[in-house]
Amino acid sequence: MKSGARALGIAESFATDDERSVFCGAVVRADRVVDGVGFGSCAVGGTDATDAATTLYQELGRDDARWILLSGIAPAWFNLVDLRALSAATDRPVLSVSFESSPGLEPALREAFTGAALDRRLSTYRSQPPRRRLEVNGETVYVRAVGVNDDRATELVRAFTPEGGRPEPLRVARLGARAARRFRRDGEA
Repeated sequence: MKSGARALGIAESFATDDERSVFCGAVVRADRVVDGVGFGSCAVGGTDATDAATTLYQELGRDDARWILLSGIAPAWFNLVDLRALSAATDRPVLSVSFESSPGLEPALREAFTGAALDRRLSTYRSQPPRRRLEVNGETVYVRAVGVNDDRATELVRAFTPEGGRPEPLRVARLGARAARRFRRDGEA
């Protein structure tokens, strides 16, 4: 992969008493150069994460970001991202990367929601591509991909992960989201 190839990483941060989660989007080149940052938000426990990620991509105006990497598919207390809808809205391949083994979200969704709220989340969750285990630099990550095949998804995750197990666009986005949430909580100095 060329060193100047860019991906947009999107991660979020929220506290249990927050009504809104902070999204950070970081445009990072394959050679680890951070090339842009933007912010957005979605409702904690809501259903607007897909729209928030789409808006973040659009507002950054970075058509040179060829791929979107998301930190998981259930930010902000099960505000599920529909990877296919995000890919269609942005005309970009989308990869969701998560970092822990799990039996899936259905048990947790059933515990947290009922009725229409549960049905909507289950429908979104069940329509996503399956998670696949991937070894990166001696660490395990789990990847869902839309718009690229499994081999290309593996290549992309590895290319954007020069060390450790967290792709650089997601590492930078996570740092930005956490810093922005703390700033929002503490206000200006």
